[in-house]
Amino acid sequence: MIVPHPEDNLNLNIMVLGADIINILNSKRYIGKYVLVENVLSNFLKEDEKRTPDLFFNSLVFLYSIGLIDKKDYKIKLIPIVNTQFLLF
Repeated sequence: MIVPHPEDNLNLNIMVLGADIINILNSKRYIGKYVLVENVLSNFLKEDEKRTPDLFFNSLVFLYSIGLIDKKDYKIKLIPIVNTQFLLF
């Protein structure tokens, strides 16, 4: 379980930054497309001056490891989540 330190800045937490990357990839111009990592990185860095490229790539690794993004060469894409379970049991 990932538990942040009580004195950490939550705006720089990998899970929060991952949610921001998901929001960037969900924007109208990027939805459903493979996007250059550099374009997403530039949008990511514009949102807060404390963000670094290292935090961006650590967040990308986190998102990739839980299966939310796909990579193809130097491009990434948000994977749509399809819930196929219709019954409880």
